[in-house]
Amino acid sequence: MTAAIEHLVTSGIFRLDGQDFDVDNNVWIVGDEDEVIVVDAAHDAAAIISAIGGRRVVAVVCTHGHNDHITAAPDVAAATGSDILLHPDDRMLWDVVHPGVETVAVADGDVVRVAGTDLTVLHTPGHSPGGVCLYAPDLRAVLSGDTLFHGGPGATGRSFSHFPTILDSIRDRLLSLPEETRVLTGHGDATTIGAEASAYDEWVARGH
Repeated sequence: MTAAIEHLVTSGIFRLDGQDFDVDNNVWIVGDEDEVIVVDAAHDAAAIISAIGGRRVVAVVCTHGHNDHITAAPDVAAATGSDILLHPDDRMLWDVVHPGVETVAVADGDVVRVAGTDLTVLHTPGHSPGGVCLYAPDLRAVLSGDTLFHGGPGATGRSFSHFPTILDSIRDRLLSLPEETRVLTGHGDATTIGAEASAYDEWVARGH
């Protein structure tokens, strides 16, 4: 069976800089009938574990360390016997939510392999220092976390974020991908590289 990407939406609280926001998060499960990875285990471990079924979990991958993307990661990893992958530049965010819980460091260019499909780690700081995207050319998709959305870059008005940096990440790491590449985001609707590339100059001019 060819690898596929499954989609689950979970709901909870995003908490940063002393503020709380109700959010819906996209959880992505990539693999086949035998093995999967979970990308951004958000909010509801039971729902994610149910969606996994009896399949082997190769890894729980975090696109970044904001609490709404990682709340369920330790429970999912413990239930499935899998490692949690996180870029070390976001460890300080992780430790606020899960102090003492171990993660495995990932770096730009690392490859996560599942069900015969390679997903390449692209370090895309800006929304957070350790933000990453996962590019799966065989699936014509990039899982963008909160780096790129339908309509523009992820938010940068909070601690540890920086708008010029996220613009550079998007320009240098994402907009060079094929135009037809699906952008599977951390929140909200999917888009494509081609659809977003045409608006890049507008984002630069906007300045935030």
